[in-house]
Amino acid sequence: MKPLDLKAALVSVLLLLALLAVWHVATLPAGAASSTAGLSAEQIEYQKMMGKDPGAQKTTGFPTPGQLGGALVRQLSDPFYDNGPNDKGIAIQLAHSLGRVALGFLLACLVAVPLGFVIGMSPLLHKAFDPFIQVLKPISPLAWMPLALYTIKDSNVSGVFVIFICSVWPMLINTAFGVASVKREWLNVARTLEVRPLRKAFRVILPAAAPTILTGMRISMGIAWLVIVAAEMLVGGTGIGYFVWNEWNNLSLTNVIFAILVIGVVGMLLDLAFARLQRLVTYVE
Repeated sequence: MKPLDLKAALVSVLLLLALLAVWHVATLPAGAASSTAGLSAEQIEYQKMMGKDPGAQKTTGFPTPGQLGGALVRQLSDPFYDNGPNDKGIAIQLAHSLGRVALGFLLACLVAVPLGFVIGMSPLLHKAFDPFIQVLKPISPLAWMPLALYTIKDSNVSGVFVIFICSVWPMLINTAFGVASVKREWLNVARTLEVRPLRKAFRVILPAAAPTILTGMRISMGIAWLVIVAAEMLVGGTGIGYFVWNEWNNLSLTNVIFAILVIGVVGMLLDLAFARLQRLVTYVE
C-alpha cells in the first residue's frame, strides 16, 4: 500500500472506533437509584402493578453496538433460510433486489447507449430530443410507480420498470455527450480513410466515448440501488427494501440498522466494480 493509502485507512479505522464509542455511550442504560428515591415499598409495588417498574434501568430504546453485532451474527450465520413469505434470509432478499436492479439496468443500457450514440452524432436529433429529456429527467422514479402498477398490474415488473426509468437518463445524457465530444481530428482521419460508418462507430467513436459512457452507467447504478429500496417498500413481497419495512413493522430497530449497513456495503461494492471498469477503458492521450 502507498503511504497515503495506509494513513487514510488508519484515519478511517480511528473514525469508526470513535463512532462506535459515542454510540455505546449514548445507548448506555440510565441508573435506577434516583427513580425509587422517596418511594415506600407499598408505592413501588403499586407502580409495578400499574405496569411501571421504577427500579428498572431506563434505556434509550435504540440498539447498542453489541446488539447490532448479535444481529450480524444471526443474519449472516444462515443467510439463505426461507420460513415463508415474510421471513427470508438476507441473501435471498438481496438476490431479489439485485435481480430487479440488474434487469432494469440492462434494459436501460439497451435503450440509452444506442439512442445516445444517435443523438450524439446528430445535432438535429440532439435539439429535437433535448426538450423531452429535460422534462422527463427530473421526475422522481417513484412517481411512475402508481402508473406502472395500474398499467402493468405486476409489482415485480413495476419495480423493474422503475429501475429502468431512473437508469436510462444518466446513461443517455453521458453517452450523447461522450459521442459528441469525440475529437474532430479523429473523425476527419476516419473520413479521409473512408472508414465505413459502422466500423467508425466501433473503432473510433466507442473507444473515445467509453470513459464517459461508463461514468453514466456508474451514476445510473448508484441511482438504481437507491430507488430499488424505496420501490420495494411500496410494492412489498421480497427484496432488501421490503426487509427494512417489515423489520420496522416488527419494531426491530437492530435488524433495520443491519439492513442499512448491508445496503451501504452492497452499494459501495457496485460502485467499486464500475469504477474498476471505468479505469480499464480510460486512456491517456
